[in-house]
Amino acid sequence: MELKIGDTFSVKKEMTDELIKQFADVSGDYNPIHLDEDFAKNTRFGKRIAHGMLTASFISAVLGYKLKVRKIVYLGQTLRFTHPTFIGDTVTAKATVSKIREDKPIITIETICENQDGVKLVEGEATIMLLD
Repeated sequence: MELKIGDTFSVKKEMTDELIKQFADVSGDYNPIHLDEDFAKNTRFGKRIAHGMLTASFISAVLGYKLKVRKIVYLGQTLRFTHPTFIGDTVTAKATVSKIREDKPIITIETICENQDGVKLVEGEATIMLLD
């Protein structure tokens, strides 16, 4: 299947306490803002927040599995964290094809993660290469 500019793909996932704890174990990031409710309630957020990279990792699910072309290699990703993700948020990761190189099988994709209220959590741009 051929990709074209404007094609959009997405995945939804609920942010849970279990996911945050698993990500802490995998990444080694045990920052108390993510894991300690007593600590987090005294921060500007008032409660625990998910790791930004955990939220951003949902983009990988879109590119690696939801994109109609499943044979890709991730070449790069920019990220800007614009709002915290809280436990119980439903995160929608969206990927929209924004540029297709004519000389090589390289695609640029706008990437955005939003919560259930449409608040942008993460935004950036991915570069992928299509495999034969």
